[in-house]
Amino acid sequence: MRLEEFKQRVEAEFGPKLQNATPANVREFLDRLQQEAWDNQRRYCERYVMPEESARTYEEVMKEFFVDVLELPAEKAVMLLWTLALDLTFAAIEHQYSEVLDPLFRTAETTD
Repeated sequence: MRLEEFKQRVEAEFGPKLQNATPANVREFLDRLQQEAWDNQRRYCERYVMPEESARTYEEVMKEFFVDVLELPAEKAVMLLWTLALDLTFAAIEHQYSEVLDPLFRTAETTD
């Protein structure tokens, strides 16, 4: 996918200023992008081979990811890093909402 098409899809999904983005629809959008990428990968190769990995830490995996991103063409790297940042940001927002709302629901459950 080209960057211009990516921008159009983001705007169509969330609005020009991301005003319609929520943790739920961000997750759905990212899941669709992931599924499309997976479908495209399967179309161009006969089978997917998982890289052989020993038990590694999350830190090591992320370091490898960022090293790999530096090797990508700029347009692909921008889209990949943008979607990662969107995912992490809205996951943090969702976590913040749950911290605020969870006590309210606990109180409602205990008073019934």
